[in-house]
Amino acid sequence: MVENKALTPQEVADVLKISKSTVYDLMKRRELNAYRVGKKLRVDLEDVENYKNKTKDVKHINTLALEPSRPISSPIYEETHDKSSSFIISGQDVILDILCRYLDRQPNGVRALRSYAGSYNAVYALYQGEVQMATAHMWDGKTGEYNVPYIERMLPGTPAVVIRLASRMQGFYVAKGNPKNIKDWNDLRRSDITIINREKGSGTRILLDEHLRKLGISGRSINGYSRESQSHLAIASTVARGDADLGIGNEKACLQVQGIDFIPIQKEQYDMIIKKEDLNCPAFEAIFEIIRSDEFKFELQGLGGYGLTELGKVIAET
Repeated sequence: MVENKALTPQEVADVLKISKSTVYDLMKRRELNAYRVGKKLRVDLEDVENYKNKTKDVKHINTLALEPSRPISSPIYEETHDKSSSFIISGQDVILDILCRYLDRQPNGVRALRSYAGSYNAVYALYQGEVQMATAHMWDGKTGEYNVPYIERMLPGTPAVVIRLASRMQGFYVAKGNPKNIKDWNDLRRSDITIINREKGSGTRILLDEHLRKLGISGRSINGYSRESQSHLAIASTVARGDADLGIGNEKACLQVQGIDFIPIQKEQYDMIIKKEDLNCPAFEAIFEIIRSDEFKFELQGLGGYGLTELGKVIAET
């Protein structure tokens, strides 16, 4: 019989060999029982064992269950929902998880929490004062620019600063060998192509919709357009399983999934956005020091898949 020991979310993550953010996602979906002791979440070891036994009979594990998939309207915040006293960074890239780790150990830093919202919703949350820093990769089809045209519209009367984090290659995920000979956006006109889409508000979804608008293609005419998933890895996995012919995502995620090829389509810019009034706050001074440090840059270079020549550069002030 399992000793009924109380575990922290990190201890659960260590037992299951998954990330702590995935543990929170399992709790939210009520696949893993949890309870609060004050503001802290705890899980009984017996419930962890029950969860493991419950999933042992599953022959094909759905990658969606392994990736944080959070409703756009209700992002998860680690450990506490007391947003008024928290420093929250919103966005989905692993760069932000690494930044939070550096920020936690920085002398003038803070213990930052993470909200895994897509680009549009992250910027909107910044405008509403729900997060202190947002990140985005939203392409504007009219200007060909990333992020700045959206920031100017979405933060009315709110001076903001846009700082470059990285460039990434976006493209199509297709089955190994590209059996349907998919080449570019025009292939979305074909009736024999089924896609798996990203959720509304994500930068990848905006990229798709902007190109469809420019080409005069209706989303309703595309097989699978209304079927959504909330991570690059989940999209890649869907294509690898043969449940879709095409998905859109960044090159780095593609490298983690077997059975698919990547067709480069467009280089994108991934930026962080902060309110100008916060520039002199100690936490943001610490962030600037971190992202402009060699140590932080070298760690990101080790991950691969990022262009870092402009890391830490102020791209625009609105």
